[in-house]
Amino acid sequence: MAGILVWFWNERFWLPHNVTWADLKNTEETTFPQAEDLYLAVPLAFCIFMVRLFFERFIAKPCALALKIQVTGPQKAQHNAILEKVFTSITKHPDEKRLDGLSKQLDWDVRSIQRWFRQRRNQEKPSTLTRFCESMWKFTFNLYIFTYGVRFLKKAPWLWNTRQCWYNYPYQQLTPELHYYYLIELSFYWSLMFSQLMAIKRKDFAVIFLHHLATVSLITFSYVNNMVRVGTLVMGLHDVADVLIEAAKMANYSKCQKLCDLLFLMFALVFLVARLGIFPLWILNTTLFESWEIVGPYPSWWLFNLLLVLLQCLNLFWSYLIIKIAYKAISKGKIGKWNPLHVSKDDRSDIESSSDEEDSLTCLKNSQNSSSNGFSSSNGLNGYLTNAPVSEDH
Repeated sequence: MAGILVWFWNERFWLPHNVTWADLKNTEETTFPQAEDLYLAVPLAFCIFMVRLFFERFIAKPCALALKIQVTGPQKAQHNAILEKVFTSITKHPDEKRLDGLSKQLDWDVRSIQRWFRQRRNQEKPSTLTRFCESMWKFTFNLYIFTYGVRFLKKAPWLWNTRQCWYNYPYQQLTPELHYYYLIELSFYWSLMFSQLMAIKRKDFAVIFLHHLATVSLITFSYVNNMVRVGTLVMGLHDVADVLIEAAKMANYSKCQKLCDLLFLMFALVFLVARLGIFPLWILNTTLFESWEIVGPYPSWWLFNLLLVLLQCLNLFWSYLIIKIAYKAISKGKIGKWNPLHVSKDDRSDIESSSDEEDSLTCLKNSQNSSSNGFSSSNGLNGYLTNAPVSEDH
């Protein structure tokens, strides 16, 4: 184990040429980031998770009830051992051949079996009340950390001149405010990863988990090799859109559709400008070109920039989804005076159609398009916002 740790913390990988870990040891006059500082993120992530549970139960839930958000979830499917075994062990979306076999085995008609599977799928999804509480927590935390980041960064010289991120690198002192900013952000994303692993897996699980993993890795690696200045710029830029998407989701759960549509369009504009414009032209420019000119490349420099490029690829993926939703909403909706936007179909809506006439169509769509990223709703952006992949993106 000692040999593995020595290999992992190789100075020639993490630090520029002629810089050693001994050069970055803390003294009475100077403070630099230390890798062991990040151990605090794990217990702090647990504390954040406990605060979240308290907040959702004693603050968010009363707010949801005051807004008359329904407490009960979707209707539960009647217990059937055979269908339950098929659902848990084989498939949640049986094809026509399996439906016919189950119909003969149970002496049920195919429509009833389709309805049972639809209700069973919906049964695993959290209620609107639960979703509202989750969004209110994320909105509150993101608003707090974004506000803190703005107050911190407006006094930072590297916000106004990104070349300041690399002058005298890596001998840049770590201030208490910067240390707190990094540790809170890292702990929050660890808590999101833990909660995602414990929750029911959704179609976009892999993409969201990859995004969280890239974010945690970026925060960790940039702290270890003291790229914290540019790291604060990345975090601040990515926090701004999260506040708006969670606010839009809360408006959607509260059935304030006009407000929901307005907030979503604001979110889409901010997201696209920040992550397709500012991020590559401002952040990637300084990490790829200004740092090359001032510091020069070294192994962990390549890793850091590779993760940033990966993050930008994920930003492109989210942007594609957002543009697709906005295009459908604008092309098929009515925007005048912020009337609700009407989108005709939603393969990603949280609760599947319950009308008898749609049973066969629902089953067919589920069996053929189980990995679809289409969006639809009879109420504006309802389907996307209820289970939006960018809700936890960073």
